[in-house]
Amino acid sequence: MLNAVKSFRIFVFALTLAALGCHAQPPAEGGKLSPELARRVEILIRSKSSVPPDYRIEVGPRTKSDVPGFDAISVTFASDEHTSKPMTFLLSQDGKTLAQFSKFDISQDPKQLISDAGRPARGGPSSAPVLIVGFDDLECPFCARMHAQLFPALTNRYKNQVRIVYKDFPLGQHPWAMRAAVDVECLAAQSGTGYWNLVDYIHAHAAEMGGADRNVAKASETLDALTKAEGKRQKVDEDALNACIAKQDETAIRASMKLGEQLGVDSTPALFINGERVVGAIPMKYVYEAIDNALIAAGQTPPPPPPEEPAATNPTPPATKPGN
Repeated sequence: MLNAVKSFRIFVFALTLAALGCHAQPPAEGGKLSPELARRVEILIRSKSSVPPDYRIEVGPRTKSDVPGFDAISVTFASDEHTSKPMTFLLSQDGKTLAQFSKFDISQDPKQLISDAGRPARGGPSSAPVLIVGFDDLECPFCARMHAQLFPALTNRYKNQVRIVYKDFPLGQHPWAMRAAVDVECLAAQSGTGYWNLVDYIHAHAAEMGGADRNVAKASETLDALTKAEGKRQKVDEDALNACIAKQDETAIRASMKLGEQLGVDSTPALFINGERVVGAIPMKYVYEAIDNALIAAGQTPPPPPPEEPAATNPTPPATKPGN
């Protein structure tokens, strides 16, 4: 459908038709609109949405709505080649006011939109009042910047009031991001501590992966070696870890990406703070603001604001590095 018609659909408005003529008798509820009233509706829509003249506006009969004093009418835009999906408008029972409203279901707690089940977590317990879910790409420089800001700033300030988990969202333009996601998930299956150590290290050293020429094969080799070294440090089942790395099963990563897409994620980093989306490597004060608002909504008092912006810290690398 044309952009002009789309824009008409997006905005919430209530438009009075009386100025276009107030002498028509409204039809009975559930009946077809009189030609005169249907024309008033059509003229109003055309004037507000710039519908091209080759599109017909077809107005359906009144039906019952859940808005007191208003009936629903269906409006379709059609040309010889195209027909839009029906759009629902509200028409007052006295025939003088046309309205369109978007109705959204807010019965579900936004915090429950994304589960942290089975994910390695930092910060508070599963009962923490604020859940922060980050969709992360281990090759994304903006993710690295956000990651360096988040830890330990949030855990130092909020202690057990926040629980932080990451989900995978490797972008197609980053050639070794998928490999990194698979490797860290192989380690996460056996060690949450090892997972976070490895995520910290990869984010801090992403620019070095693959050497000066950014060789993807070399980056993959480095990632595998780092994962195995951290697994050894955490005393995991090395045979199981090595088999997982060799298999490079992307199933769980693809499922995480699909969830992100369903939630509107199309870039990284993307944080969901009790369901509120915060996109990009934004200043920490805006992250604090979102967390504070979530705490207040949960009936808790946020801690005092930090005296200054926390400085990024370099994470501790795994016990051994490739080649040592």
